[in-house]
Amino acid sequence: MEIAETSMDIVRQFVPDETLADRIRQKSVHSMGDIEFQHLIEFTGADGVGADEDAPVRAGARAVLDEAPIVTDITMVKAGVTGRGHDCEVSKAIGHGTELAEKTGMTRTAAAMLELDKDGRFEDAIVTIGNAPTAAFALADCIENGTRPAVVLAHPVGFVKAEESRERIREVSREHDVPAITHVGRRGGSGLAAALTNELIHVASDVRDGAIDIDGIASR
Repeated sequence: MEIAETSMDIVRQFVPDETLADRIRQKSVHSMGDIEFQHLIEFTGADGVGADEDAPVRAGARAVLDEAPIVTDITMVKAGVTGRGHDCEVSKAIGHGTELAEKTGMTRTAAAMLELDKDGRFEDAIVTIGNAPTAAFALADCIENGTRPAVVLAHPVGFVKAEESRERIREVSREHDVPAITHVGRRGGSGLAAALTNELIHVASDVRDGAIDIDGIASR
């Protein structure tokens, strides 16, 4: 804990510490080990307060406080989500939709996302994608067709369609006012996605403890 706190103190020397969005930027820098990564984080969509940068963080904190499910694309992201500070069920998409993938030839993660959506698993949930661009594309289609997650964190990594998949999430986020946190560029990955999900949990814990107040939900 002392090492982690010292590390975050160093991060705060380079990243602003004024808003909820800044907390996400700080965590992204801490996770990626790159001070410049703060400039790559994107905040889109709106909550009941408005469409400012803090909206996805507020929405995520509310979802944690409401014990909404957290659904990840793959096992690695699920493993990185902390088990402390919340009572949310954490599950993964991969492993579902096997028959659909075999029948259509789509990727296992895309099929898994569509299968979970058919069961309503993304509605009002925190959906975190850290690995598979096809999972992000599939989720974007689900949102376009009416699914409304509480917040989306999309950080798939790689050279094939990763950037495009995050841009697609931003597109539907803006169009349908679904709060989302994404980034630009080829980097990202499971560690970043899990770290930012954990920061939403930490924000919710601070709200619960009365350390911060987001639109009057400080004490529950």
